[in-house]
Amino acid sequence: MSNSSSFTEFLLLAFADTRKLQLLHFWLFLGIYLAALLGNGLTITAIACDHLLHTPMYFFLLNLSLLDLGCISTILLKAMANSLWDTRAISYTGCASQVFVYFFLFTAEYCLLTVMAYDHYIAICKPLHYGTLLGSRACVHMAAAAWGSGFLNSLLHSVNTFSLPLCHGNALDQFFCEIPHILKLSCLNSYLREVGLIVVSACLTFVCFFFIVLSYVQIFRSVLRIPSEQGRHKAFSTCLPHLAVVVLFISTTMFAYLKPPSTSSPSLDLVVSFLYSVLPPAVNPLIYSMRNQEVKDSLKKLIQSIIPLQK
Repeated sequence: MSNSSSFTEFLLLAFADTRKLQLLHFWLFLGIYLAALLGNGLTITAIACDHLLHTPMYFFLLNLSLLDLGCISTILLKAMANSLWDTRAISYTGCASQVFVYFFLFTAEYCLLTVMAYDHYIAICKPLHYGTLLGSRACVHMAAAAWGSGFLNSLLHSVNTFSLPLCHGNALDQFFCEIPHILKLSCLNSYLREVGLIVVSACLTFVCFFFIVLSYVQIFRSVLRIPSEQGRHKAFSTCLPHLAVVVLFISTTMFAYLKPPSTSSPSLDLVVSFLYSVLPPAVNPLIYSMRNQEVKDSLKKLIQSIIPLQK
């Protein structure tokens, strides 16, 4: 029986075996990463520099962009390095760090999407109380709660996972370090220690999902009661980008973790894991920010203020 302390590294699943395909994957990952970096970076810059965007909705959007940048950087930078240097290895410490950071940001993003659903609910269903219920202090507290929940959840899982003895080698069936695949390497009796934490995570997931659904049920009921078509259109245009981000986030994750075992294969699992770990952070700016007229106007003003200085 091998113990985890005897391992100095893990072996990740490679996207390709041939050198040409590895380089192709590197350039593909680089393009996706740069697109995510540009989209989220522009969103953060626009919100931070324009005082007109210093509102609860854009404060939460700024936090979402920060989380997206962190998520995709944690996953893709190592994947790009492995593809470029033709290696599968990741150090034990690097794997533990990747698990902690990604799970922290992933959980915090899910909690933040719940907070953003509440923000839309207050804005549409209780507009007269918006300033009272979502003051600057309340927004900071809710954002901190989302980040804190992600940190604590990730800390508990990471410490528990990397304290388990590994009995089945050090090769992971995933292109990044992920808790379920590390648990497959652990001893059966040790795996049972994770059950309690899985229940805690499941409860957190269900509570967030319940509040998101409840918020949107109330939102749609209120929107359908708006007499003017223009008012309904404005309300829907405010909510639909967030709803699209939520659907993308939840659907890709659920498909990855709840698909029938009979349909699993290494290639399919690789594609699915890529979709839920990389696609949402890369596409969120396009869905949420680049279709937002206020953000685009802010970026236009920012560019126009910089260009004359360069001349």
